[in-house]
Amino acid sequence: MYKTDYPKGFKDGFLWGGATAANQVEGGWDLDGKGMTTAEVIRKSEKRTEMNLGSVTMKAIEEAMADTTTDHYPKRRGIDFYHNYKEDIKLFAEMGFKAYRMSMAWARIFPNGNETEPNEAGLAFYDRVFDELAKYDIEPVVTLSHYEMPLDLTIKQNGWASRDTIARFTRYTDVVLKRFKDKVRYWLTFNEINVSSFGFMETGAVDSELTEKEQLQIRYQAVHHQFIASALVVEQARKINPNFEVGCMLARMQTYPSTPNPADVRAAQENDDLNLFFTDVQVRGEYPEYMNRYFRENDVHISMEPGDEAILKMGTVSYLSFSYYMSMVTSAGKTGDTSLGNMINGEKNPYLETSDWGWQIDPVGLRITLNAMWDRYRVPLFIVENGIGALDKLGTDGKVHDDYRIKYLEEHIIQMKEAAMDGVDLMGYTMWGCIDLISASTSEMSKRYGFIYVDQDDDGNGSLKRYKKDSFDWYKQVIEANGQNI
Repeated sequence: MYKTDYPKGFKDGFLWGGATAANQVEGGWDLDGKGMTTAEVIRKSEKRTEMNLGSVTMKAIEEAMADTTTDHYPKRRGIDFYHNYKEDIKLFAEMGFKAYRMSMAWARIFPNGNETEPNEAGLAFYDRVFDELAKYDIEPVVTLSHYEMPLDLTIKQNGWASRDTIARFTRYTDVVLKRFKDKVRYWLTFNEINVSSFGFMETGAVDSELTEKEQLQIRYQAVHHQFIASALVVEQARKINPNFEVGCMLARMQTYPSTPNPADVRAAQENDDLNLFFTDVQVRGEYPEYMNRYFRENDVHISMEPGDEAILKMGTVSYLSFSYYMSMVTSAGKTGDTSLGNMINGEKNPYLETSDWGWQIDPVGLRITLNAMWDRYRVPLFIVENGIGALDKLGTDGKVHDDYRIKYLEEHIIQMKEAAMDGVDLMGYTMWGCIDLISASTSEMSKRYGFIYVDQDDDGNGSLKRYKKDSFDWYKQVIEANGQNI
């Protein structure tokens, strides 16, 4: 639409805040009737560069179930948010958070996933968390499934590989949407749903001993079941509270061609399509045509029931959220050095710096992503994860001088502002890991993202005392100025 003016920054009511996930912060893994989750059987990696997205076998699951310690499974202990949520939320409020993106542990509500009645103790815990957030006028942004599900559903029906899991999930969502209809407005269905293409961590389906062809089949079938579940949740939400806003969530992998060679440009386009396929379905309400050829050439056959396409069309999300940590480089024929990344590796971009974990830092890529997504979808966008994992050091004075984090975040927020000035409808920004937590991909503690340092090491040793980093006060000032000070 033609206008004679354009926005000069972030809109009023912009949702500044931070983000965490239940299985990375809560702890209390075996308390108050909670069941074991898929996240709690993934062993920690032996090396920082060795991401474990859940390459597990049933034998490994049995071994994990027999081990009742947290030694090899740090997500079981988290940072004990379960007992420290009041202190942590008070710190979030001191920074001026407008929103806190969190997730609910499905197994706190339905321990095995197949019960007919929910676990009241689990619901009561989230009541207390939401009430504490409300005390400080912090808007909860709640992810319904963030890299975990009741482990029993994996054992009995191989997670999302089974269509029966849809009914289990929508029973859980029906309960929590009704219970918290007056306490939560913003919901997300699945965290980084595209990570289903990497297996267990998102799908809850054990497939590591299958062939690549068999894995591709089971993973895309599993994500189809998640698509249907997500669409049904949108319909549930509309009936329970018309003011609910339900979004989807993608791990965005902005991809550049390694050269201007048309073959490399086409390779990058194909990678981008495979990434955006998930949001094409959830925002537009149908499978995009380009996937028909991909499925055929890779011998993938999506089993759909009558009515599935109508469900997808009716259950489109009202906003699109995503994580952005870095960009990728690819070519038609792999060349150059490899760079590590968020769940996936690519070629090194010689124009970019890297983090302690080898992730390429690309603030301008965030503006590119925001503009591309806005042009493609025309729904409000919400950056619900962005941050830098670093080897923070706590000084003897109780200080953490994380100027590198301030630099990273400032450069990305500048590009967010540029995108808003370009006309992108940006709802908010919840920086990832606002308090130090257990890493999703490596299950280590030393990969720290937060504004708040937590005294705990990779082996679980420490006082769990919280300390403010230099970035804490910096972010407080950014929120106070609605981003106009940078």
